[in-house]
Amino acid sequence: MTPKEGNTKMADHRYGLVAVFDKPGTIMKAAERVRDAGFKNWDVITPFPVHGMDQAMGMGRSRVPTFALIGGTCGFFGGMLMIYFMNYVDYPLIVHGRPYFSPLSSFPVSYELTILLAAFGSIIGMFLLNKMPMHYHPVLKWDKAHYGSNDKFLLIIESSDPKFDDKRTREMLQNLGSLEIDELED
Repeated sequence: MTPKEGNTKMADHRYGLVAVFDKPGTIMKAAERVRDAGFKNWDVITPFPVHGMDQAMGMGRSRVPTFALIGGTCGFFGGMLMIYFMNYVDYPLIVHGRPYFSPLSSFPVSYELTILLAAFGSIIGMFLLNKMPMHYHPVLKWDKAHYGSNDKFLLIIESSDPKFDDKRTREMLQNLGSLEIDELED
């Protein structure tokens, strides 16, 4: 294999570029610049939550509440339907002169099912939207991945991004004040 073939193979397995920053303010400004440059496939890894990072990255409102609403609605109407079926269709029984089905007497069961299925919807929605379980990420292959959990801030731009150009992206990351820029293997 010639060196040229070796370089081609490395380029095929490249995940992207990672830039290392040392301060929360620097990573915030870098995230804003990357967002403004129009990149879509990129992420930030920080050792602690950085307030305002969602806005700096241009992230919208979470869709997890939609999953909770769907789960809660299914729980409420499922509980009502279950009580209706059991008391009116399957086994009609008159107790204390009450009607076979009353929404008021069915409310406690429906209320509890609303809470239960809303909680399940939230958890399932969070897992789906975060693409979990993700047992492997290319950043973990990098020998300095521990920086992101200790005292440094990482900005990763994926090579699959439409605006990704190795030379221009590397120059932009250098101009943002990164301490170090490295390639990530897939």
